[in-house]
This record gives sequence, structure tokens and C-alpha cells, in this order.
Amino acid sequence: MEQEVSGIAEKIIQYQKKHNLTDTELALNLHITVERLHNIKSQESDATTEEAAALNHFIGVN
Repeated sequence: MEQEVSGIAEKIIQYQKKHNLTDTELALNLHITVERLHNIKSQESDATTEEAAALNHFIGVN
């Protein structure tokens, strides 16, 4: 079954599509590892409070 993408993962995906950014480029801008970004996007793990704040700040979401 296909899992529905929601929350921060959806924000990341939409931002990457809009700005044509690879996972590597976004991870570098956020100062996190690509592996960590993959885990958040795939919803294997939740973003920490600090990661969520950094993502929302970078993406421009309140």
C-alpha cells in the first residue's frame, strides 16, 4: 500500500519541486545530512523541533 505524504515531508517535496532542488542541495542549505533529509521525507522518522524550525524558516512557512 502507498503511504500518504503529509506535514513537513509534503512541504519539503513541494519546495524542492518549486525551486528545482536536489536532496543534496537542500540538505546542504539546511546543514543536515542527506540521509537525515531522506528519513524525514520518507517519514521514517520525525523531524526534531530544531530541524522543523530550520526547515520552516528556510522554506518560508510559518
